[in-house]
Amino acid sequence: MRAELQWRWIAAGLGSAALASLRVLAGTVVLIAASGSLRAASLPDGARFSIAVEQGDMVQAREWLDNGLPPDFEGKAIGTGIMIGAWEGNIAMMDLFLSRGGDLNRSNSLGEQALQHAAWRGHLAAVRWLVERGARVNREGKEWAALHYAAFAGHGEVVSYLLERGADVNARSTNGSTPLMMAAREGKESIAKTLLAAGARRDIVNEQGEDALRWAMRHNNLSIARSIAGGDTFAAVAARPATSWGAPVRSQAVPDRADSLMAQARRMEAEGRRDEALRLYRAALVTIRQADASRKSSQVPPRVATGMVISARRGKPDNQSASLSFAAPAQVATSAEVGAGATAVEVDSADGWLRRAREFEAAGRRKEALEAFRHASASLRTVAAERDLTLSPALAPAANAESAPPP
Repeated sequence: MRAELQWRWIAAGLGSAALASLRVLAGTVVLIAASGSLRAASLPDGARFSIAVEQGDMVQAREWLDNGLPPDFEGKAIGTGIMIGAWEGNIAMMDLFLSRGGDLNRSNSLGEQALQHAAWRGHLAAVRWLVERGARVNREGKEWAALHYAAFAGHGEVVSYLLERGADVNARSTNGSTPLMMAAREGKESIAKTLLAAGARRDIVNEQGEDALRWAMRHNNLSIARSIAGGDTFAAVAARPATSWGAPVRSQAVPDRADSLMAQARRMEAEGRRDEALRLYRAALVTIRQADASRKSSQVPPRVATGMVISARRGKPDNQSASLSFAAPAQVATSAEVGAGATAVEVDSADGWLRRAREFEAAGRRKEALEAFRHASASLRTVAAERDLTLSPALAPAANAESAPPP
C-alpha cells in the first residue's frame, strides 16, 4: 500500500513523458535483476565444473566465465580451470582461464599448483607453456615442487626441462625429502643420474632421518644405490641385511579401466543418475581389487645383495670387473599395497568406507552411499607409503580431508 501511494504521488508531479520514462527505467531495473539471478543460477557447482573442464568442454567453460564465474573458481577435483587444464595437458583450456585473469601460481586447497599437476602427468608441452608464462619452478620454504612430482612419476624430459629453467635440484618437501629420494624410491635410474649430475646432494636427511641411499636399498634399487653411495662404500652397504632398510612399499598404477569407470561415474553423478553412478563406482572398485590380487599373486620376492665381487689382474686395471652376489630371497614383511594414489590411507579405511556405502545403499540413502563409495575408491587408489610420503592429492580428492597433507 505504501509503495502504491508513493507511486501515485510521484505520478501526480510528473508529465506524461517523464512518467513513461520512469516506467521504462523501472522495467530495466527489473530486467537487470532478473538477468543477474539467471546468471547466478546457471553457474556450476564444484562437481559440474570439474567434469566439464576435465572433458575439455571449452564452450561450457567460456559460457560460465561470460556469466560471471571467477577465473580461479576451484572445482571438486584437482582445483581451478588452469590446474585441471594442466592435469589434462589441455593448453587451450589453460589459456582460456588465464585470459580471464586466472592465477598460474595459485595453490589449491591441498597446496598444489598447476605446474605440479602438469609435471606429475608428464605433459611437457603444458609444463613449458606454464613456465614461459610465469609459473614459478621453485617454491618458498619446504614445499613439494614440480621437480619432486616429475621425478617420482618418472618423467625424464620434464625433469631435464625444469632443471634447465632453474629448478632447485635439492628442493626440500614438507617433510624434508628431495627429488633424488623420489627417484631412488621409485627406481627411476636415469632420473637419479640426471639429478646427481645436476648436483643433487647425497647426504640430505629428511624429518624421518632417512636419505636417498636408504630409500634405494629399501626398494631394492641397487643400481641407483651404487650411484649414490659410490663403488667403495656400496660393497659395505650391500652386505647389510635387507631388513635393516625397512619394508618396501611399491607404487602401482591404477588400471586404465578403473580410471575410465570412475570418470563415467562422476558424469552420471553430475547428471543426477545416482543408480548408474553407484554401479560404475562398484565396478571400478572391483577392477582395482582384481588388479591388486593379480599383482600380489605374481609378485617375485626381491633379491638381496650380500656383497660385491671384484675381479682384476695385476698390471691391467682396465680389465677389472665387478659383480654383486645375492643370497636367497629374503622374506620381508611388506605393508598392504593398493593402487597409485594421493595420500597415505590404510586399506582398512577403504573396507570401512565400502561397508558404510553398502549400508547406505541398502537403506536407500543414495547420496550418502555415493559419498562413501568416493571415499572407498580414493582409499583404494592410495599407496600405503612411508609416513608422510604421499602422491598427488588430485588423484583422490575425497580422501584428503581426513588424511595426511600432500607430499
